[in-house]
Amino acid sequence: MPSHHWARDFVVTDDDVENLTGLLLERETPLSIDELARALIDQRLQAERAALQERYKNVHLYKPSASYRVGETVMFPAQDFATAEVVSLRPGSNPDYGEFNVIQVQFDDQTTREFAADLTIPHKLSDSSANDALPGLPDLSPDQILNEADDLIVERLAEKLTEDGNLVSVAGKWFPRDLMFEVNEGYLNLAEAVLDMSNGGPLRTEEILEQIGGLGDSSRDLQIFCLNDALNHDKRFDEVGPLNTVQWFLQRVEPPEVQHTPEILLVGAADYDPDILSPEEVALEAEIDDEWSPAQADQELSDQVVLTLLFPHRRAGTLPLNAAMRHIFPTARRTQRIFVTLVDGQDGQEYSGWVVRQDRYVFGLHEMFTKHKLPVGTHVIVRRQEGSDKIVIDFHAHRPRTEWVRLVTNKNNQIAFEDQKRGIGAEYDDLMILGTDDLAEVDKLSVHYKRASVSSILHTLITELSRNSPQGTVHAKTLYSAYNVLRRSPPGPIFATLESHSDFEHVGNHYWRLSDSG
Repeated sequence: MPSHHWARDFVVTDDDVENLTGLLLERETPLSIDELARALIDQRLQAERAALQERYKNVHLYKPSASYRVGETVMFPAQDFATAEVVSLRPGSNPDYGEFNVIQVQFDDQTTREFAADLTIPHKLSDSSANDALPGLPDLSPDQILNEADDLIVERLAEKLTEDGNLVSVAGKWFPRDLMFEVNEGYLNLAEAVLDMSNGGPLRTEEILEQIGGLGDSSRDLQIFCLNDALNHDKRFDEVGPLNTVQWFLQRVEPPEVQHTPEILLVGAADYDPDILSPEEVALEAEIDDEWSPAQADQELSDQVVLTLLFPHRRAGTLPLNAAMRHIFPTARRTQRIFVTLVDGQDGQEYSGWVVRQDRYVFGLHEMFTKHKLPVGTHVIVRRQEGSDKIVIDFHAHRPRTEWVRLVTNKNNQIAFEDQKRGIGAEYDDLMILGTDDLAEVDKLSVHYKRASVSSILHTLITELSRNSPQGTVHAKTLYSAYNVLRRSPPGPIFATLESHSDFEHVGNHYWRLSDSG
């Protein structure tokens, strides 16, 4: 909890909003919510200092070397800053101290005590600079308080400013509505033309403003703010910049897979009890780290992520946006789609990528996946490019080796698997690797199994996948990978069905088979 008393129970008042509005009017420049929060805290700290100084303006801090008169009020820092009135003054008598006086004071509880005054010999209470501070005087800076309570203060301030309605928020900055100017249709048409000439974008507001010749004589910051507001209210434009960067794109030029989530990535409703999973299954789910699995609270985030490529993502040319990936990719909260540049870690080729926050995927990798013939199950490495905002997509490549690969086939609208030799040039998870020679036929399978229950699909998968296993067993990760060919699902519902349905028997080490009753 924040140490400062009002930060713990932070409430934004109407007077706060009025003061911040006055600050914006004075500066004539839009400010971010963080800048406004810092200004608000600074105003409150100054008000507290002024109130304390007013309260204690006629109060003298006690020091043995100081002189006092009857009727004065004295504060004693060593007595928890208690205050007392001087009621009498007499000469002191102690040859070790020389000439000095003794004051008798009366505290608020009517008790009296005597203290030395006019003392000429050194004394620690006379020399201590700590005694110069008034009680309760804030010694924290706005930055210190924000470091402790940033989320709380910023959230409540934003709520109050939104509720007030007199300030407009655009791209994280705020400004009084009454001081904004209208950006007419002509300027918006020019902005559209500028983006058109840039293949739809993305362009920063400053770049658009420069190319359309500005919006008049107002300050540049205000022109940027008003243009952002106008673009934000026009459906032709989409704000796609990462955190702290505003960039615009023409919506009609964005890939369809960005505007609308590919059907193959859509996760259906999963009604299951997660408590049924064993600790080992919970650990395996965390290892797989599906973007739709429950977040792992103790997950360590790093600047490099290794993913296992799943069929739906391989098919759609996407990567999952799980917690680890959100640490790598920009995920500005104000916009649902964010433009990024993706870099092929093998040859440096760059691709236009899109982070789709709400549906948890990164689009734009179909060409790279196809170029390198990456199979389902490939270990994909994702990291930031040093010195830039670009994201590198890589894998451990080697000279293609002929290996046995499990191919998905469609036999009379029933899923089947065949082990065949294929050349593989990337490291992969041998429990999750899948291939196919006929994507069109595999796509038809998802339609056929659309209404099938989870248990019936798993029954079919175990039957087909265990044909070449002497023990008739299939690993849970293999079932998860194969299940996602037919229907997008995180591991949880699959594992829970295996655990709860009598058709399935666990034989250890995450391997399953059909039970005798199944």
